Amino acid sequence: MIFSFLLFLAAFVVIGVSSVRHSRGTKKDYYLASSSVSPALVGLSAVATNNSGYMFIGVIGYTYATGLAAIWLMIGWIAGDYIASTFIHGRLRRATAHTKEVSFAGVLSRWGGREDVTLQRICAVISLVFLLAYASAQLVAGSKALHVLFGWPTYAGAVIGAVLVVVYCLAGGIRASIWTDAAQSVVMICAMTMMLWVGIHSFGGIGGAVDKMGAIEGYLNWFPQDLALPGFAGGLLFAISWAFAGFSVIGQPHVMVRFMTLDQPGQMRRARAWYYLWFFAFYLMATGVGMLSRIYILDPGNFDAELALPTMAQQMLPPFAAGIVLAGIFAATMSTADSLILSCSSALTHDLLPGRIENTKLLKIGTALITLAALAWALLNKQSVFNLVIMAWSGLASAFAPLLIYLCLGARPSRMGALCAIFAGLSTALIWRWLGWQATVYEGMPGILIGLLVLVFDGRCAASIRLKN
Repeated sequence: MIFSFLLFLAAFVVIGVSSVRHSRGTKKDYYLASSSVSPALVGLSAVATNNSGYMFIGVIGYTYATGLAAIWLMIGWIAGDYIASTFIHGRLRRATAHTKEVSFAGVLSRWGGREDVTLQRICAVISLVFLLAYASAQLVAGSKALHVLFGWPTYAGAVIGAVLVVVYCLAGGIRASIWTDAAQSVVMICAMTMMLWVGIHSFGGIGGAVDKMGAIEGYLNWFPQDLALPGFAGGLLFAISWAFAGFSVIGQPHVMVRFMTLDQPGQMRRARAWYYLWFFAFYLMATGVGMLSRIYILDPGNFDAELALPTMAQQMLPPFAAGIVLAGIFAATMSTADSLILSCSSALTHDLLPGRIENTKLLKIGTALITLAALAWALLNKQSVFNLVIMAWSGLASAFAPLLIYLCLGARPSRMGALCAIFAGLSTALIWRWLGWQATVYEGMPGILIGLLVLVFDGRCAASIRLKN
């Protein structure tokens, strides 16, 4: 098992390090690969970054605990993601070319030809905090898998993941990240396919598995329990709220920067085709494996649900195949962690520090420091992977998605309006989670809506002032 695991890890490192041959030694190349990446690589990299250790560990654990009702999370997430992509991605790529910026915060602050350093730095601070939390969750996910399968200390996976990520990020920047993402995406989907196939056959086929699921009270209910509204109405609200989780992808700097690297804006449809074909297949299989894990591991009261997949792999597969599944989990964590760390690095070196740093050696030092910070957070973390990822995802979305939507509509908010929208959306999401209401409605939904309302109000106030003058 350890042989196949190490074999794939070594392959990822070789692929990442080999990208250094194509490096052009500039900041734009380090953070945007000189906007020269093919649609296939953009799509595979973006989806591997999106479907992180959260999918292997968090979603499977959530499905283990929830049952069939978890399907609404998948349906809502993909639908919201698709709606957002049809409207936002192409416009963001064109704005990247127009502003000549290398960071997500930089593009937002210079959209339409304006320059707002205050907005850029505030966006960078928010990005840095939440992306670090997100990166730490990925390292925790890898640690959990290694702890179950190899019995290694819980910190081992975080340390190994951090070392591997920093090696190829220092070698080739985002190009190394994208190349390894593409390779990791193949391993991820092969690992999930293997687990689904073996799991179904171990219960005598689909019919046998469904019969066993039906024997667990409430496990095949279409809607979660304890919703704000009963029956179909509550389920519909639950699904719509998770559609906002998918829509929230436009507020994720580490995912959106992938589409900023596309070689030609006109190739966006091809990139999205690669992205959604892989996304739908992988998410559907992850949900299926999560449901199978519940009938394989029958003692939810004394079991960490987020350990379901590595536990199944260890018990159901021969050692070499179990190593491939572990490599898939680790690939998922690294494909997101490296993206998050590079986005944090650009926020620090490009958006926050005074004076634009152009020396790539200094950029790489910033990347190494960010990796150390993410590792420290992971070692001190006490939250589940699912909760930590959703908190970071919703916080970033509530802060940035309203402003990006407004800009893509052709509107130009005032600086005060943009800042108020950012803080109003973010505060709403955090308060919603603090009150515990996220179990009923995903906190990004009220966060995004409040942010949009602030921007609309700002626009009407500006129009009223112009009319009076």
